[in-house]
Amino acid sequence: MAELKTLAKETAIYGVSSIIGRFLNWCLVPLYSYVLVDSGDYGIVTNLYAWTALVVIILTYGMETGFFRFINKQPESERSDNRVYSTTLTSVGTTSIIFSIVCIVFGQSIANALGYGEHPEFIWMLGVVVSMDAFDSIPFSYLRYKNKPIVFASLKLLMIFVNILFNIFFLVLCPIIAKSHPEWISWFYNPDYGVGYIFVANFISTTTVTLALLPYVFVGKWNFDGALLRSMLKYSLPLLLLGIAGIMNQSIDKIIFPMVYPDPAEGMRELGIYGACFKVAMVMMMFTYAFRFAYEPFVFAKNEEKDSKTTYADAMKYFVITTLLIFLCIVAYIDVFQLLLGPQYRAGIRVVPIVLMAYFFQGVMYNLSLWYKLVDRTMFGALFSLVGLVITLIINILFIPVCSYMACAWASLVSAVVMVVMSYAFGQKYYPINYDLKRIGFYFVLSMVLFAGMYFFAFNNVVLNILYRTLLVGLFVAVALWYEWLSLQQNFNLRRKH
Repeated sequence: MAELKTLAKETAIYGVSSIIGRFLNWCLVPLYSYVLVDSGDYGIVTNLYAWTALVVIILTYGMETGFFRFINKQPESERSDNRVYSTTLTSVGTTSIIFSIVCIVFGQSIANALGYGEHPEFIWMLGVVVSMDAFDSIPFSYLRYKNKPIVFASLKLLMIFVNILFNIFFLVLCPIIAKSHPEWISWFYNPDYGVGYIFVANFISTTTVTLALLPYVFVGKWNFDGALLRSMLKYSLPLLLLGIAGIMNQSIDKIIFPMVYPDPAEGMRELGIYGACFKVAMVMMMFTYAFRFAYEPFVFAKNEEKDSKTTYADAMKYFVITTLLIFLCIVAYIDVFQLLLGPQYRAGIRVVPIVLMAYFFQGVMYNLSLWYKLVDRTMFGALFSLVGLVITLIINILFIPVCSYMACAWASLVSAVVMVVMSYAFGQKYYPINYDLKRIGFYFVLSMVLFAGMYFFAFNNVVLNILYRTLLVGLFVAVALWYEWLSLQQNFNLRRKH
């Protein structure tokens, strides 16, 4: 239990940057939904950021996980030579610089191909941003390895605060100033640029954090090792396939939506609605990210201990309980959440429960994925994700023209469920872990019953409705606390007997 307490503590600290930070960033969604009156403008943001999510995975090519794997494989006496960190940073830094140069030189051609020919600067700005993001991921991994969660969280928060500050400046303050004193800002502000300022703010915030990370780039002796890099690439490149397939499972619908939808212009507006409502479910992903930052180094460090599998099983159970609670809370107050969106975006709020469940299963999949990382069979992870990607593509291509963004939500859920089943089945063969499936299944069924109670029964009075749903959430919490308390008591009594 001591290890789980440490994991919970670090998850909470990383949560400052992941949960609270992403929540602050998420607060930009209401701003966008009210400022960008045409949902098609937010469709542009959704589409281009889907592309950047894919590109940043390609530019890191599994080296974050590779760094943790190889730094922990080194004998303790050799970890001070800085070989693993220097080699990882040199590799990712070189490829990132090459990519940013390509985006700047060929920005117009890429913009034309993506349908943004009038704004090639969108491409080079985002190209440089994702290059910096890829490079920054390695110093951030170094901070995680060195158990510096407070520094990690502070820098992540810095990026988010700068981004929010400049979004508010360009989208709210500048339009106000332009009406009363346009001469003050006319030298840099164009009222017609609109959505472009979202990318400008992102560029400024990412540059700020990259500069702030420099003290953690130049640490120790620079010790590049070509042979080590080849070994790391052999381990990490399958993770690249896994990462590409994984991120495409999450973003391919937003990439292909305007291409598949019968009317491209209307498709961009529908995508804007879907993208805004999709963000409502991001609370689930925020927790998963926070858990991941603490869990990955924890897993590799814990692997050599005798009780590691018991700890992994307990971590899975508590992860499931927490994410199901998040699911119920968001569904319970969905009527409140939808008020955060502009009126033209609220029609898509019905996708939120489906997207939340997709995030839930993606989180379970991440917990299950530890087996193929620990036994160096990362190709299995790539295989599972590729199967999930095929399912996502087929459902989206067939049903987006008919069901619009509802097809995207269901495709994500079906894909995630299939990947979980596959990963569990193979994992029990190669690295069996005795997960408490009975208890996990009970909590899942209970949450679905409570969700049905919220969905199919409602009062006409808003206050009564909120009280009723809060009672159902409280019931889930009470049941979980009761059963877990009994489990702790039983385990304590067993240890006393032995």
